[in-house]
Amino acid sequence: MSVRARREAETEEFLRAVSPRLFRTALLLCGDHHLAEDLVQTALGKIYVSWGKVSRAEHPQAYARAILTRAYLSHVRLHRTRERPVAHLPERAARSEEPTLRLALAQALAQLTPKERAVVVLRYWEDRSVEETAKELRISQGNVRVRALRALAKLRTALESEREALGER
Repeated sequence: MSVRARREAETEEFLRAVSPRLFRTALLLCGDHHLAEDLVQTALGKIYVSWGKVSRAEHPQAYARAILTRAYLSHVRLHRTRERPVAHLPERAARSEEPTLRLALAQALAQLTPKERAVVVLRYWEDRSVEETAKELRISQGNVRVRALRALAKLRTALESEREALGER
C-alpha cells in the first residue's frame, strides 16, 4: 500500500470514528438536526484538509471537537441577523401530554447564548475540564467558570418551570 493510500485510509477511519460524537455535540450546540449535519460536514471537511496537523495533535478528537465548536460559533456570528426567533410558530406538531426530559433540556439549552451553550455542552456533556473548554473556545478559564455558573442558573430556572408546568413538585 502506498503512503498516500495509507494516509487516505487513516483519515477515513478517523472521520468515521469521530463523526457520530461530533454530530451529538453539534446537535446539542445548535438544537437543529439539519444545521448539526451541516456543521459536522464543515468540520469534517476542515479536518480532512488539515489532516497533517490533526494527526500530529496530541488529542486528535479534541482537535476535531474544537474545529466543530468554532464552526458553530462562526455560524452563529454570521447568521445572527438573518433569522429571528418568534414566540409561536405558524405550524406546530402536536405536543404530547408530558414532554420528555430530552425535549425539555433541548428547549432549556436553546435559551442560552451560543457561548454559554458551548461551555455547558463541552464542560458537562463532553465532560471536558475547565482548562480544555477554555482552550477549545479560546477564552480564559475564569470566563469558562463564569459562563458555566450563569448558564447552569438559567437551565435550573428553565427546567424548574417545566417541572411546575407538569405538576411534578
